[in-house]
Amino acid sequence: MEKKQFQAESKRLLEMMINSIYTQKEIFLRELISNASDAIDKIYYKALTDPNIEFNKDDYYIKIIPDKENRTLTISDTGIGMTKEELDTNLGVIAKSGSLAFKTEHEAKDGHNIIGQFGVGFYSAFMVADTVTVISKALGSDEAYRWESSGVDGYIITPAEKEHVGTDIILKIKANTEEESYDEFLEEYRLRQIVKKYSDFIRYPIKMDVKVTKPKEGSENEFEEHVEEQTINSMVPIWRRNKNELTEEDYVNFYQEKRYGYDKPIKHIHISADGVVSYNAILFIPENIPFDYYTKDYEKGLELYSNGVLIMSKCGELLPDYFSFVKGMVDSEDLSLNISREMLQHDRQLNLIARNIKNKIKSALVSMLKDERDRYEKFYQAFGRQLKFGVYSDYGMNKDMLQDLLLFYSSKEKKLVTLDEYVSRMPEDQKYIYYATGESIERIDRMPQTELVKEKGYEILYFTEDIDEFAIKMLNKYKDKEFKNVSSGDLGIEADANDEQAKKAEAENKELFEYMKKVLADKVKAVKASTRLKSHPVCLSAEGEVSIEMEKVLSAMPNSQDIKADKVLEVNPNHEVFQALKDAFEHDKEKLELYTNLLYNQALLIEGLPIADPLAYTNDVCKLMVR
Repeated sequence: MEKKQFQAESKRLLEMMINSIYTQKEIFLRELISNASDAIDKIYYKALTDPNIEFNKDDYYIKIIPDKENRTLTISDTGIGMTKEELDTNLGVIAKSGSLAFKTEHEAKDGHNIIGQFGVGFYSAFMVADTVTVISKALGSDEAYRWESSGVDGYIITPAEKEHVGTDIILKIKANTEEESYDEFLEEYRLRQIVKKYSDFIRYPIKMDVKVTKPKEGSENEFEEHVEEQTINSMVPIWRRNKNELTEEDYVNFYQEKRYGYDKPIKHIHISADGVVSYNAILFIPENIPFDYYTKDYEKGLELYSNGVLIMSKCGELLPDYFSFVKGMVDSEDLSLNISREMLQHDRQLNLIARNIKNKIKSALVSMLKDERDRYEKFYQAFGRQLKFGVYSDYGMNKDMLQDLLLFYSSKEKKLVTLDEYVSRMPEDQKYIYYATGESIERIDRMPQTELVKEKGYEILYFTEDIDEFAIKMLNKYKDKEFKNVSSGDLGIEADANDEQAKKAEAENKELFEYMKKVLADKVKAVKASTRLKSHPVCLSAEGEVSIEMEKVLSAMPNSQDIKADKVLEVNPNHEVFQALKDAFEHDKEKLELYTNLLYNQALLIEGLPIADPLAYTNDVCKLMVR
């Protein structure tokens, strides 16, 4: 029979198919299995409308047959089959999809989904095969036909023998090259792996003859290999089962089977949504942080299925960055797929699903915070930093979404508290939400700057992570209460006797403070009497938007722009050190310079800031010892 030529456009598309449309060769098996499932779906649909057709689900399946000796791989189905005309029309014109035509013809009558809507997936077989042979017998026909092609050179259709209705696709697998090994597509373990990855939830059995080891008859210690037909796909996905039938163990098993993590999930979210867009999803909040979470190698995203067929292993568009720790999957029949079914058109359906998922995750976290505080705090230890990054990033665009999920250690409660819990306890005369920053809770607790706030009975939030203050600066206020660093120049606390003493000391010793400022030059913006210190002799405070802790974080960053806080050296006028300063100012200016440098370096050490000249500092200490 004369060889028929593909249309010119089809030739070009076939060349693209083989060389560029699909990113991974293993995809061919997903496409052929999906087409086989479509073919069975068509019989099922016809059975719904034709009383002469009896659909017994047990009679319908897909079989994979590798033959290493002849180097062939056969994908056989018991579906609707194709006539000679359909072989010519559907396979002779690339992107002429029989499934799409079937769907278009019947979509007004029934919403049954047929995934093979582009008519290009079949040709992915040429990525791994030199020759593709299709033997098909259509439902209601007594004749079978063979379609055969070696690629862009065209195809031949001839009569064939086939006993049962359905289609056999026989691939003559390519020989290995230096760059590619095609043997893997004839290996039982590899075929099972691909089916498990992409087609595990096809609704019909996918069968294959597999080798199993069994004890020899009459012997307990000797074993022999047998070949038996097994169904290698799960068929019914967990997300389509009734939630009431599922146990916590079912969800944990699914989490571990899908290798979402080596831990156990701390919470699962099972979504079945019907509406403008319908989808099912199972989401997991992990218990532990992945080892590569804060590296460039970590890739966020959910598995994305279309009608049970895996489309993308990591669909990042479904998760905002601040919830990038969430694992799981989404399955929808309403998605607009592109030609390769490997990526999505960025469309309204995807955006709707992503928005809904974001809100579901937020609700689940709020619920856990309210009803399972211990579990939430365990989650927060792992992923609280990511929530803070979410508040800070995108110029604070997501702060309203995330602010009620934040926890900080409380000076009063001695545990983690929410911002809402803090504000609910504020005395009427308290103007600000006070916080202090430092490397650890213990270190912050001993900071001189906290003394006045604590004495007033005000609660302080302890910030121990470098992102904390940046996030709070972006948040700015919570329930109309602004945040205030205890190291700020103005604490917003009403004047008391301590303030009056400080003002008096400031006025009476103006020349002393000016002299100390001159000694320190541009290291500080000013030297003044402190209103906040009670027992400590000295501390540093900051004026302006950049705090001392922020300076430390920014200085540690690559390409630091040497951003500095405007520091003020505060001296406690009620401490005996102050009298020593006054005496030195009156009688020994050299000693005053020594004292000034020592106090400044002491204040730096308290803040955890580096001393510019450690040698000069140690020499100053020695001078003090021998005087």
